[in-house]
Amino acid sequence: MGDENQTIEIQFHFHPFSPILEVQMFIFVAFLLMYTGSLIGNATIFLTVWAEHSLHTPMYFFLANLAVLEIFYSSTVAPLALVNLLTMGRIPISFTGCGTQMFFFVFLGSADCIFLGIMAYDRFVAIRDPLHYTLIMRRRLCAQLAVGALVLGFIVALQLTVLIFHLPFCGHNRITHFYCDVLPILWLACGDTRTQETMIFIASVIILTIPFSLISISYFFIVVAILKIHSAEGRHKAFTTCSSHLTVVLLQYGCCSLIYLRPSSSYNPEMGRVVSVVDTFVTPVLNPLIYSIRNKELKDALNKIMKRHLLN
Repeated sequence: MGDENQTIEIQFHFHPFSPILEVQMFIFVAFLLMYTGSLIGNATIFLTVWAEHSLHTPMYFFLANLAVLEIFYSSTVAPLALVNLLTMGRIPISFTGCGTQMFFFVFLGSADCIFLGIMAYDRFVAIRDPLHYTLIMRRRLCAQLAVGALVLGFIVALQLTVLIFHLPFCGHNRITHFYCDVLPILWLACGDTRTQETMIFIASVIILTIPFSLISISYFFIVVAILKIHSAEGRHKAFTTCSSHLTVVLLQYGCCSLIYLRPSSSYNPEMGRVVSVVDTFVTPVLNPLIYSIRNKELKDALNKIMKRHLLN
């Protein structure tokens, strides 16, 4: 009973980026601008796809779902990070709150990575077999793939969170991070963490290595198929559509691989925090920019909706 009370009373503190208040305020403003930009950008993509009937295709269905995931993903981290920047890390997070944040972060991040794999498959089918594209990528299949990504992300997140938060915690419980990530929390545990480390590696292979391998294979065949297109305009359109997705893939998988696809013993908290800033603040604001700038159909649809509302 005493151990249970001790567990309930555990609180975690986030280590500030800098002991200098002015530096913290500068980071706060930068984070706030990026977070606001990601919310506006991803919400714009979702609402544009929802409002414009010509975008009700499998490709834009997945893009709209990815935009919603990005909103929730960044919102899992950003509000608490912003508060701690303002207070110099003085506001702690409870044991339960930390576990909840980790669960949703892993859940949404895993689903995000799987969605990128699904989108690569969608592009592969569209370019490899355009005549049968709508027959293969039926609405029911798209919904099943989307639900499957969420279910797999949920299972991975639940297992990791339960395993990690069953460990005993002792010492200062100060996290050298700005949210409850897997490895920084694991570092604070004072028990045997070999099982948890093995599970993290397995989860990383499932969520990162396997989808990225499938994406790489898909893009090999996509490039071969594009090179067979006789029309220069057709090749340009195909390359433009795929290059935006590939840029997002490299950003997302690159950041995650630097953190999770390496032995836990070699984890560097400072480097992990910098890479996590790119993953949780920079990437969500870049994704809508990448997709909107390089996607003519999305830009045309957005302009059409804006003109429609201005005329009304």
